[in-house]
Amino acid sequence: MSKHNIILTKKSKSVKGIIHLTGSKSECNRALIIEALSNGKVKVENISDAADAVTLAGILREEVRDKRLGISGHHSEIENKSEIENPKSEINIGPAGTAMRFLTAYFTLQDEEVILTGSERMKQRPIGILVDALRELGAEIEYVENEGFPPIKLKGSLVQRSNKVSIKGNISSQYITALLLIAARLPLGLELHIEGDLTSRPYVEMTLAMLQSAGIQHTWEENVISISNQEFAETSLHIEPDWSAASYWYAIAALADEAELFLPGLTQYSLQGDNVITEIMANFGITSQFRDGGVYLQKEVKPIFRKIFDLKECPDLAQTIIVVCAALGHEATFTGLETLKIKETDRIKALQNELAKIGVKLIEKGQVYKLDCSEKHIPERIFVNTYDDHRMAMAFAPLALLINEVEIEDAQVVEKSYPAFWKDLKKVNFEVKGP
Repeated sequence: MSKHNIILTKKSKSVKGIIHLTGSKSECNRALIIEALSNGKVKVENISDAADAVTLAGILREEVRDKRLGISGHHSEIENKSEIENPKSEINIGPAGTAMRFLTAYFTLQDEEVILTGSERMKQRPIGILVDALRELGAEIEYVENEGFPPIKLKGSLVQRSNKVSIKGNISSQYITALLLIAARLPLGLELHIEGDLTSRPYVEMTLAMLQSAGIQHTWEENVISISNQEFAETSLHIEPDWSAASYWYAIAALADEAELFLPGLTQYSLQGDNVITEIMANFGITSQFRDGGVYLQKEVKPIFRKIFDLKECPDLAQTIIVVCAALGHEATFTGLETLKIKETDRIKALQNELAKIGVKLIEKGQVYKLDCSEKHIPERIFVNTYDDHRMAMAFAPLALLINEVEIEDAQVVEKSYPAFWKDLKKVNFEVKGP
């Protein structure tokens, strides 16, 4: 991805408009795996245009086509079977972390041998916990370079040895979801034991709800989730707009003097855990009214009283909320950030680096983080490094409401989850200079 920067300015501190958000990346990636495992029984509607979802959809479409043509081994895009002489066995998913976790589980069930690899940052993101769990079930997986990290070699055609596996709950819910997505296709089913506290519980609940919509039943008693071997039902899975993307508009509303925004398609009772942003941003004077097939956001000036934010169940909102608090000089305390260090970048370190540019410190004490805004200042201009992380770019963009000129490094990084972000900012009169 080329390093093209953009510069944001916003003369008026009022924000009004209608923003149509892309489909949820989290929902879409789950639905795509379900569709691929269902042998044509499940169809996905409103596929997200987020780069991660586009990448995963492309890989899975090619897999389905290969099976239809009776081809073994993965390959690049082709027009017909006669063009295949040396099928490729290496699949590069770039920076798509969800795709790496989900495909690791998916390919253990396929009748082929593949190598899953990705970007340099992806090779630094651990996958050992998921690999160990799959090996316990009977999967044959080898590390190609470094133990515990991609790239990995999967032999496929898993011969199941056991249906019981334990996995830590406080690392990444995507490991758990990857196992649950393939559970109904395992000959012996799956009995998944979650060790300790479960991080991002709403994401696991989303997975189970989507599986249930596709005909897959489960039980969840205490820390054990059980799914038997069973068939998918014929159905369609419609992807909702992305609540994670909506969070940036809540942040914009919070930093604006006046805000009236309408986000069509979002519902109050969403499968997405990040809809908790409505409750969190209510602390900052943002009201959410669900009507007319979407949600209306409005800014009301009010004092901020809430001092502690537990983000264990919504870690993807952390950067957005922390930046808003810092920008407003609100010295809040945050917990539940354990997974942020193994995301697209070390998000804790990235936040500390960038917040320092406005004089704010994010102080780490064990698993508790506190903002120190005693030296906060608003410069005329700021340059924001994004660390190849889409959420860093979008979390810091709202600062243009307070700072005359905000330069964002590598504008294209937002393609990972919200490709239209910069265009949407223009719709509400942000001036966006750059590619």
